[in-house]
Amino acid sequence: MVFVIEKIQESHFEELISLFHEFANFEKLPEKMTNSAEQMMREKDFLLGFVAKDKDNKIAGYVTFFFAYYTWIGKSLYMDDLYIRQQYRGKGLGTILINKAISFAKESDCNKLRWQVSNWNNHAITFYESLGATIDDVEMNCDLIL
Repeated sequence: MVFVIEKIQESHFEELISLFHEFANFEKLPEKMTNSAEQMMREKDFLLGFVAKDKDNKIAGYVTFFFAYYTWIGKSLYMDDLYIRQQYRGKGLGTILINKAISFAKESDCNKLRWQVSNWNNHAITFYESLGATIDDVEMNCDLIL
């Protein structure tokens, strides 16, 4: 299956919101998804990433990320989401998208790419370890919703 990879653009926002909802449901946290296409428009300068489109020009998956600075290592890229729609999984699309994020990080002179994985998502853990990622069980999320 052939996919077209594009940088996220405003024209993707409406369809991306639908995928964000799918991802929140996949993560068993639908109540936490509060974003909207209108909010994305207001905050578009902060949204970086890529979409993968299928032969029908529908978004099959996406990767989003943002720049971060870690005091121990410096400039880094934080991958917020990597999501592939169910019907496209197992076709190498996750690898394509994460490699786009890795390339973007390298081209941007980042020292690290960081992301999270749910401790119950064994398939993703195995996938990330196959890429050479180190997965620790030391840190826990701390969120303060404003």
